[in-house]
Amino acid sequence: MAIYKKFTENNELYLYINGKLIYKKWLGTGQSKVFDIMAYDSYTLKSFQDLHVEFDQKLLEIKAKVKLLPTKDGGRKTGFISGYRPNHVFEYNEKGELLHTYIGDIIFDGNRTIEPGEEKEVTVRFVPSQPIEQYLQKGRIWWLHEGARLIGEAEVI
Repeated sequence: MAIYKKFTENNELYLYINGKLIYKKWLGTGQSKVFDIMAYDSYTLKSFQDLHVEFDQKLLEIKAKVKLLPTKDGGRKTGFISGYRPNHVFEYNEKGELLHTYIGDIIFDGNRTIEPGEEKEVTVRFVPSQPIEQYLQKGRIWWLHEGARLIGEAEVI
């Protein structure tokens, strides 16, 4: 796998994997956009910014309890801040592989970070153009991934 990083004169950062653009960040504003070419399904090709501009739809917001795996159990080495966008997985196939990943960000309600091993109540916002409503019933548990690596779980409250 070849990873290439490029900075432009316009103060932009581009990341490529195997020649495919996967990430862009405007360094002056801090805004970013993910182009997940190595996606598990077509829904990861959308970004929050695109949907607001193109469709002017509201994000689906739910309250959830998020628990990160401790580092010793394979979780992250560091915590993350509000606005983090892991892969949200609601189903695996019979081999234990990810069936679909969904786009959603995690917003903290008064907390600055969540650290490995911690559990917090948060707001999770999902892109509305993906077929996710079927999974959003109270008590439903789903898993948080970074790529294929499990980093935690969440429960709809």
